[in-house]
Amino acid sequence: MSEFLIREEKSSEVRVELQYLPCLEYFTCILQYDRIYIDVAERYVKQTYRNRCSVLTTNKIDTLTIPVKGYGAASSTKEILIDYNQDWTRRHLGCLQSAYGKSPFYEFYAHEFIRVFEKKLPYLVDLNYELLTICLRLTGIKKDIRYNLSGAGNAENDVVNAISLINNRKQPDLHKYYHPAPYYQTFGNDFVGNLSIVDLLFNMGPEAKSVLLRSCKSQ
Repeated sequence: MSEFLIREEKSSEVRVELQYLPCLEYFTCILQYDRIYIDVAERYVKQTYRNRCSVLTTNKIDTLTIPVKGYGAASSTKEILIDYNQDWTRRHLGCLQSAYGKSPFYEFYAHEFIRVFEKKLPYLVDLNYELLTICLRLTGIKKDIRYNLSGAGNAENDVVNAISLINNRKQPDLHKYYHPAPYYQTFGNDFVGNLSIVDLLFNMGPEAKSVLLRSCKSQ
């Protein structure tokens, strides 16, 4: 039995923040724990995966950022409001269409994401959570996911604190939970790892989970 499977049998818990269409490491982290506490009261940190994701377009990696309204230095993530005065939804959906419109599974999955964007949910946590719920279902990941506040039932010593551990400022060789397992991508000759989960879903469809399992870095 592999080291990863042995780990998955153990009772383990982790605390993470909500991210926008998270990168693959976010999901390989989730796969390695039995219970996941999604903390919405942790302090909001700007210019992180909380409101941005990376996708692969024709000739570059494009960063999609959700604009948010003004907030204080000590604001919690659950307080962050999305700024719809900027036409960011058209930009994001247009980029996804351009990047993945010809991918094998875009036509099967895109409408689910579009429906969420069309709701114009006021809070960032609500948008991120609805999108995460879709991504977990499409990847076939079934875990005990708990949406809660800081310190509410997740302060035990055996809960791993992974808040801000998965971020966009790390060098590729410093990922704690992720080891790139190449898969088919629409653009480019060289594989680009740890993009948003939509890159994997639109390109690999039902095989997404098997790619994630191969991408899990043993702890």
